Amino acid sequence: MENSFPAKKLPWASRIGIFSLTFVSLAGVAAAERELRRSAELPLPALPIAFEKAAEARALSFVAARPVAEVSLKRGQTLSDALVGLGLDNAAAQVASQAALRYVDPRSLQPGDRFLAFGASGSERATIEVALNGRGQLRLDRKGESWSSSWRPCERSVRVRTLDGVLSGSLEGSIRTAGGNPMLAYRMSDVLQWDLDFNRDLQPGDRFSVLYEDVTLDGVPTGPGAVLALRYSAGSRKLEAYRFGAADYYDAEGRPLRKMFLKSPLPYSRVTSRFSTQRFHPILKKVVPHWGIDLGAPIGTPVRATASGVVLSAGWDGGGGKAIKIRHPSGYITGYLHLSRFAPEVHAGARVGQGDVIGFVGQTGLATGPHLDYRVQLRGSWLDPMSLKAVEAPVIAQKELPDFKAWRDSLRASLTGSAALPTAPSRGKGLLPARREAPDVVAAAARR
Repeated sequence: MENSFPAKKLPWASRIGIFSLTFVSLAGVAAAERELRRSAELPLPALPIAFEKAAEARALSFVAARPVAEVSLKRGQTLSDALVGLGLDNAAAQVASQAALRYVDPRSLQPGDRFLAFGASGSERATIEVALNGRGQLRLDRKGESWSSSWRPCERSVRVRTLDGVLSGSLEGSIRTAGGNPMLAYRMSDVLQWDLDFNRDLQPGDRFSVLYEDVTLDGVPTGPGAVLALRYSAGSRKLEAYRFGAADYYDAEGRPLRKMFLKSPLPYSRVTSRFSTQRFHPILKKVVPHWGIDLGAPIGTPVRATASGVVLSAGWDGGGGKAIKIRHPSGYITGYLHLSRFAPEVHAGARVGQGDVIGFVGQTGLATGPHLDYRVQLRGSWLDPMSLKAVEAPVIAQKELPDFKAWRDSLRASLTGSAALPTAPSRGKGLLPARREAPDVVAAAARR
């Protein structure tokens, strides 16, 4: 097909000019390339001496800051074990451990604490840093055959927040839906554990409001800290809790929430069998009394002592499998059956506190599935644990009640968002820590 825009033919003089221009351009490119190659072969001009020294120092500091060895503390290991793992001999590890005692109690070390060794590769360790989770950093420096130690605590900052929610499904899920950290559910259960059984008392539609500390360490969020005030509405039942003192909680009238017995030895579980004088045993295939309640939970779930006391026995108990019995004041005895194992240092004669982990859920003895059989006895007679009446701790002294009520009213206002968080009572019985790293360590309550 004929082109609708036919090309025009250029005269001979124009063609010769274009060819000449192209040749000159190519020659120029070739000359520039030769000049670049020649320049690349020449040495670079010398940098200022001060600049070279600064660059060298920075490079050396970077190399020195890189650990030449690293270990994480494992369960059952000691401070000396970790130091030996970094390359120290036994004698040096003992000397370094003694230096660390100035700042760190070896019993406070936890699995996962990180140990880093610094120094030239292949030589003796010059510096060791120990990162203690959420607490701070220990530094050990070698000086000949001796070691010195220093300590840098974590910078802790706290903001006070409030959260309102409605129970729909699990408490953790409801808190997440409301915009909070699910770990707040465990803080709430710690506060109300004497009055609310989180295994059976929670119902859809329950409402809750909580005023709590939001904690960061060295700028890293670590989740919710202490609960300062809490309201929980379960049907017609209204529960209030206010922190007053170092770590004590009271209701709106100043009565302590802490009771002689916890509502349950497991924070979260389900009742699979109730107290009964006549129950068909699924293994024995006959009707026998069931002197406790069965709480279904996965194997390994921590079991708490429901009251302070002395361990009567911790061992095999026939059909009860691995079991623990604890004697409490006023003639009470509690039993924990079908455990998978006991907590360390739990043995006959050992003292335990309320809420201490004493063992772990299992399926030992005559059991068809993993669960805890929890029993209570008073002066030889069995009691239904679910009907156990609470025995309260002492109430706030009369002379302290005005301070408590003023503090309670301030927390109530903060809980509803109608006022900022107030200053703690001057005599120090309030909930906020006296030390302040900065004016904004504890900020005004912020609605989430």
